[in-house]
Amino acid sequence: MIPRPMNPAEILPILKRRILVDGFDLVLDLERSRGSHLFDARTGKEYLDFFTFFATNPVGMNHPYMLEPDYMTRLAKVAVNKPSNSDVYTDVYAEFVATLDRVGRPESMKHFFFVDGGALAIENGLKAAFDWKVRRNFRKGYKQERGHQIMHLEWAFHGRSGYTMSLTNTDPRKTDYYPKFDWPRIPSPAIRFPLDAAEQARLDELEAETLAIARRYFEERQDDIAAIIIEPIQSEGGDNHFRSSFLQGLRRLADEFDALLIFDEVQTGVGMTGKFWGYQHFGVEPDVIAFAKKMQVGGIMAGGKIDEEPDNVFRVPSRINSTWGAHIVDMFRATRMLEIIERDNLVEHAARMGQRLINGLNEISARHPRLVSNVRGRGLLCAFSFPDTPTRNAAVDACHDDGLLILTSGAQSLRFRPALNIPPEDIDEGLNRLDHAITRLSRQGVAAV
Repeated sequence: MIPRPMNPAEILPILKRRILVDGFDLVLDLERSRGSHLFDARTGKEYLDFFTFFATNPVGMNHPYMLEPDYMTRLAKVAVNKPSNSDVYTDVYAEFVATLDRVGRPESMKHFFFVDGGALAIENGLKAAFDWKVRRNFRKGYKQERGHQIMHLEWAFHGRSGYTMSLTNTDPRKTDYYPKFDWPRIPSPAIRFPLDAAEQARLDELEAETLAIARRYFEERQDDIAAIIIEPIQSEGGDNHFRSSFLQGLRRLADEFDALLIFDEVQTGVGMTGKFWGYQHFGVEPDVIAFAKKMQVGGIMAGGKIDEEPDNVFRVPSRINSTWGAHIVDMFRATRMLEIIERDNLVEHAARMGQRLINGLNEISARHPRLVSNVRGRGLLCAFSFPDTPTRNAAVDACHDDGLLILTSGAQSLRFRPALNIPPEDIDEGLNRLDHAITRLSRQGVAAV
């Protein structure tokens, strides 16, 4: 028996009986919502979506190509069963792999592995690095296992699972009281925009100091460090941007000290920055890419350096694996979304709309210089900062009141994560709602000026 549609007014009370309900105060209308416009099923209120479910929805709600009858019919058939993709193979799986290979695989990447979620993608990237490094150390003559450490940055967010707890260091609530490894952590030489001559000089010094710290860790810990992991743009940790010179410096250190370079592209990947992968802005090739979110499927890609150890995790059965090997319905949806990204040139569209968004944010900053600063972004992955956390939090509430869904970033920033296919009129409307919310805050004297 198909259950009756639930009264929208019942939904949050039912959830609150058993779970912590601390998200947005709305009940999403899954049918009425379209594109970048979400509707509250209780009130009918419309929201402009600069949130996209934590940057996971690449093409907005109910894209027409996702609703075509033939696709919907096959989707229903695919969703009836959940085979274990790790050992049972289907046309759906093959179609996804072929589409990803065509649309999103960098030439240097040779191996794929799929799993559910971003944290587990990172976990398996780390396992691939540990396996690789320990095997190399054995061939160097070590008699005991060495190579179980990962170098990472301050203000990094790489997930909330086992190994990743030792890497994530943003909000202490996410890591306090959980056991963690003593892995080397280096400063985050983030750019303070605008990137003028004085800022370039500051970064020259800061990057040199950070790379020197990284070098000392490699020298002190010998062959214990298996990899360096970095987000090309730190997202949850504050939308922290880096210069190409810093990422290139990490690449050189990884090569010199026989370590892998892993890019966490869970949030920056799949077109958000105006290139399919965020690292492609910086003239650096990683050894491993971790992805999830907009891909709908979590996983990693690995390049040729992995194959320098012939018995690597992509060659030896069951070194990395999971029951489901990601979800077949997610793969089916991902295939369609990748086709839309390819067909509609959405990576290039994201670059154009991102410039429109940045221009608008700079105009808002010029109108509210005591409230808005450090406007930054690549493509549609944009952010700006407030003077302090309370002001930023008040801005989130004000935006919600004005029908704009937006995320926090770090301690003082708001981050923008619209769909890749957002039209220019929705960019402009979002900027209008944002400006209205900030103007009200300014008039209320929220910020200390």
